[in-house]
Amino acid sequence: MNPTRLDLLAALVAALTASPACGPTDADAGEGTARFQIWGEEYIEQGVPADVFEDGWRVTFSKFILVVGDVTIADAAGALGGGIPGAQVLDLVRPGPHVLGEAIRLPAQPWPRVGYSIPRVPAASALHATASEADRAALDGRHAVHVEATATGPAGEQRRFSWSFDRGTRYRDCVQVLETSERAGIVVANGGSESVELTIHGDHFFYDDLAAETARVRFQPIADADADGDGEVTQAELAAVRLVDLPPGTYGTGAADVDDLGAFIAAQVATLGHFRGEGHCVAEPL
Repeated sequence: MNPTRLDLLAALVAALTASPACGPTDADAGEGTARFQIWGEEYIEQGVPADVFEDGWRVTFSKFILVVGDVTIADAAGALGGGIPGAQVLDLVRPGPHVLGEAIRLPAQPWPRVGYSIPRVPAASALHATASEADRAALDGRHAVHVEATATGPAGEQRRFSWSFDRGTRYRDCVQVLETSERAGIVVANGGSESVELTIHGDHFFYDDLAAETARVRFQPIADADADGDGEVTQAELAAVRLVDLPPGTYGTGAADVDDLGAFIAAQVATLGHFRGEGHCVAEPL
């Protein structure tokens, strides 16, 4: 007996129900690329302007040297999809953004776990095109970040500083902040080319709180730390300033081992690293 139209329709429904849903699979999702770059934005390249500071100072960096390494991309389970091994020395005062390496070819899919490090300079670190041998020497084989700058006060007074920090930081599980939501890591589209920016926030050195979103940007306490009046604020002079002696309501830490201005600014190194502008990562000491 010939099948009726109703029989055919029932057979078709049964076949669709038994088969996997239509859509891309691991085999046919395709591939795309991700290219990583790093940028210090205008605050590092051009300076932190007076209207950002509570006390009218402004800061212009002449050097902002750091080490960037171990860029990694992983899926939700932590399986690595690729990355940029090794470490590079850069000077972010040079106009950017700065490409960190060759584009990474990846399966087209979400890659929600992106991370990178600002480690203490390893002996085998490469020099990025932005940096020189003198820049690598400024890190002295043991530092992660070295900055040099001039600060100018509202009355034209100036302070210089040259600071080096040996605190290394690993940034993991980076999240991009969108207009109304957040997105973990990156999404690679079939045939697409994803540009991924690691962002460094130089103004965080001058925040007056290590954790609060209401932290303000200040320089006057740093300027006042110039005990010998020579116009240069050293890290030793910062270490001599106890936080309890500063104006009430400033320099909150939440950390018992951070009780002087030098330790406070050094702790801010962990907050420098961001993701795609204002995005954030989980920061862990190295």
